[in-house]
Amino acid sequence: MKNTSLLLLLSVTPLLCGSSPRGGLTVSPSRSQFFEGESVTLKCEDHSSAGWTLRRNTSQKKTTQCEEWGESSGPSCFISYMYPSDSGVYWCESRGGGASSISVNISVSGGSVILQSPVLPVMEGHDLTLSCQSQTPPSKPSAAFYKDGSLIRTEPTGHMTLQHVSRSDEGLYKCHISAHGESPSSWISVSANPTPVTDFMTVLPSESTPPPASPPPRPVLGVVHRLLVVCPYLLSTLLMASLYCRRAPARRPPGEHGLFKEDEDVTAVTTEHRF
Repeated sequence: MKNTSLLLLLSVTPLLCGSSPRGGLTVSPSRSQFFEGESVTLKCEDHSSAGWTLRRNTSQKKTTQCEEWGESSGPSCFISYMYPSDSGVYWCESRGGGASSISVNISVSGGSVILQSPVLPVMEGHDLTLSCQSQTPPSKPSAAFYKDGSLIRTEPTGHMTLQHVSRSDEGLYKCHISAHGESPSSWISVSANPTPVTDFMTVLPSESTPPPASPPPRPVLGVVHRLLVVCPYLLSTLLMASLYCRRAPARRPPGEHGLFKEDEDVTAVTTEHRF
């Protein structure tokens, strides 16, 4: 049983604490949408000796490395001029191909409006701020924000903040600026807070400490207590009564006048003495 509990703890620890060190992808500037012609730097943050390679999937090609579409410099990849064809999924992959980082979606717009949103998933319970930006400054920065094709609200400043997001806030977001156009859609993910390891360990039973013995029912204790207190008095009373009965003198049968014989002798002596 002890081995089973230990194996169970070791099996869930990587899920609760995270697996072995993984490369993380950073995007600079940190956003998911870009205008055509902008530049971007992508970097694999490597905290192990495995080595990480930047890869991407686009609508034109699949699983290609940085050397085919950017300038590689160690763990970094620089794209000096972005085209709409650079839109796709980017991630870091270990040298052996056994592990990969969280993937990010990057969109390159050929239009004049983009939605500035976090490139990485938003932690559950945190605030989410979205900004609608046009390539040329609009006379009225008011923007309408949509989720899954439905209007959320219109903000006169062009910025919208969703407070304390949850999993229900996940979806495709876009924005629209009047007389300028609409941005591409970006998927925004919400990640759940990790569960502390201490919460799980409190569930495991402690086998070194035996369970406490349950106390006997109160009615049984009451009966035992009464017997211990009452029985000595009862036994002593019965013993005294038995001794008294043994010491009491036996009476003789009555005489003619309803008196005992001894009483008749006493009466005769008394009468004879009178005369």
